Amino acid sequence: MKKEKTVDFHIKWGWHAISRMYNANASRFGITMAIGYVLLNIDLDQGTPATKIGPLLGMEPRSLVRMLKSLEERGLIRREVGDNDKRFVRIYLTEEGKVKREMARDGVILFNNMIREKIPLDKLVIFFEVMKDINKLVEEENSKIRAGEPEELPLD
Repeated sequence: MKKEKTVDFHIKWGWHAISRMYNANASRFGITMAIGYVLLNIDLDQGTPATKIGPLLGMEPRSLVRMLKSLEERGLIRREVGDNDKRFVRIYLTEEGKVKREMARDGVILFNNMIREKIPLDKLVIFFEVMKDINKLVEEENSKIRAGEPEELPLD
């Protein structure tokens, strides 16, 4: 099977194009797409527990620790340790973090508006349904793998 005909090729190809566009836009504001995503996933009012950020973004704990340290050093976030449990850390945006978050948000809105203007709603509805189905199938497969009973994926 040619790679251009595989589902994963098109998902990865599309994501890389979007990622390059977001990174080019973000670099104008001194951030990266990854930083923008972290900032967008921190609750503006109540902050977000550090342990919740990684799963929201699909980041490994080690990568998240490095990212949060970098964001703190850049003055975009602050950490608050729990009063009762010192292991509980909540992440808050600083004023500068809120400014950068808004820039990232504007980029996401612009991209989505462009897509919605150029691609008919009926096609987008089907796209969202298909992606939801793909994610469900992948999660089911991941559950089997974690349980030690992977079903062989056809490779042809």
